[in-house]
Amino acid sequence: MNAGGPSFAAVNRRASDNLEDALLALARREPQGRQLVEQLLSLLDRATGSGGAALYLESDGGYRRELATAGSVHEEVLPAAPGDGPGQLAFCGGLVRWSGTTRDAGVATPALLLALVTAARELILRGQLKRQDFEAKSRGVQIEALYDVGLAIASTLDFERLCEEILMRAVSLSDARRGALYLKQNGRLVLHRAFGGDAQARLDPDDEETRELLTGVPRPTCCVLPGALHVLGVPIAVDGLPKGLLVIGDKESRQGVGPFSPADRRTLDLLANQAAIALENADLHRQALEKERLEREIELASEIQRQILPKGTPDIPGYELAGWNRPARHIGGDYYDFFPFAGGRSWGLVLADVSGKGVPAALLVSTLHSALRLLLDRIELGSDLFARLNDHILASSAANKFITLLAARLETESGELHYLNAGHNPAILVRARGGVEQFGPGGLPLGLLPGVSCRTERAVIEPGDLLCLYSDGITEAVGPDDIEFGFDRLAQLLADNREMPLADLMRRIDDEVSVHAGGLAQGDDQTVLLLRRAATSHASP
Repeated sequence: MNAGGPSFAAVNRRASDNLEDALLALARREPQGRQLVEQLLSLLDRATGSGGAALYLESDGGYRRELATAGSVHEEVLPAAPGDGPGQLAFCGGLVRWSGTTRDAGVATPALLLALVTAARELILRGQLKRQDFEAKSRGVQIEALYDVGLAIASTLDFERLCEEILMRAVSLSDARRGALYLKQNGRLVLHRAFGGDAQARLDPDDEETRELLTGVPRPTCCVLPGALHVLGVPIAVDGLPKGLLVIGDKESRQGVGPFSPADRRTLDLLANQAAIALENADLHRQALEKERLEREIELASEIQRQILPKGTPDIPGYELAGWNRPARHIGGDYYDFFPFAGGRSWGLVLADVSGKGVPAALLVSTLHSALRLLLDRIELGSDLFARLNDHILASSAANKFITLLAARLETESGELHYLNAGHNPAILVRARGGVEQFGPGGLPLGLLPGVSCRTERAVIEPGDLLCLYSDGITEAVGPDDIEFGFDRLAQLLADNREMPLADLMRRIDDEVSVHAGGLAQGDDQTVLLLRRAATSHASP
């Protein structure tokens, strides 16, 4: 026995008393949080005689050093949580480590470790509460921001402005550096807008990367946003059908850029849902405006056409005239007119058929009308007139647009008819003495080729003769049996009713064509111009 010195038990008791005194003194000072844990780690260091003590907290599947005493040599990160053992104590959410123990200090450590673990757990809970409070506040800010976004994107029906608003809001809400908005066109996702860098122009929905983005799977990198380190995409869907794709890249962080969180995905999902509704409404509004614009254009073109076509028929002594037009649509491509010459001693008759329908055809009719009115005052009906008209139509019309034309000049006293036929249906002449003649087709249509010509032909309208100019909408009218009305049927109808008043004959032609069509909608305009010379001529000498 060592009678000259204190016993081993006495040393332990003294050390324990000193530690308890230190703990009581620490309690009376009431330190909080990190300060308390730091002071307890220092007590642990002194009580165990270790070369340092440290507190680790759970982080990313391992443990990261949170606090340590001065001179501690403990590594910063532990890959996994080891079990309790000499020099360490693991607990829920944390780990205390020290570098070793002296032989006689072990009895003092249990109370200290209990106090340290209790303080560490409080520190962890405070941290968790702080993070939860931060997340709650952040979520509140996000919800408020989403509310503002909803108001912003719902306040406009301008499609392009809306697309820009959606993309910029997606980038700002997620603290992203990059972004792109794709809209579905013809089965592919086409880039509509990009921010912060280049984006792939088109995406194939069946491509693996695109499928992952459409399902909201974050990707480290992908070719959609070249150079981006982290990419997140969400679909823009209406009734479960994808209409577009919203993509963001590279979330801002303290380390530069980082991955997107599940909260970012939820936020982007909510934004995409709002965007889908807003884009659908904007697209419907755009379609409505486009329809309204087209209707205005159609009405304007229809009005132009009504102004161009004759309001009635001129009074030509010794002759009876009648004209009728029914467009296949609101706007037709057929045209007819009458032109007086030499104070009414001669008259021009024109019937034309413009290729195509709708507004372009109406505009080309207007061009033809103006050119004819201008040229017929200066140029005789003939090859020169045809050449001038052909050049004008070529210069004024789009490719593959042309006009068939039958133009004639009637000398009212003699009944001489000089005419040119530019690819139009042959006119029908029913003779009073019996028989039916036709004016055969002439040259090529106007506006088809440059440098072509058309020869002027001559005929004589004798007393009692009936002349009919018509468009192919009459002869090519199709019935339920897919048979056309035809030239022969029209010629026979004219011959059988040659002496009928022209207004009645016009209605008869209309009725016969309508009966033949059997209620089927016709795709071509129908126009008829009738001229009959009186059986006894009353033309002015």
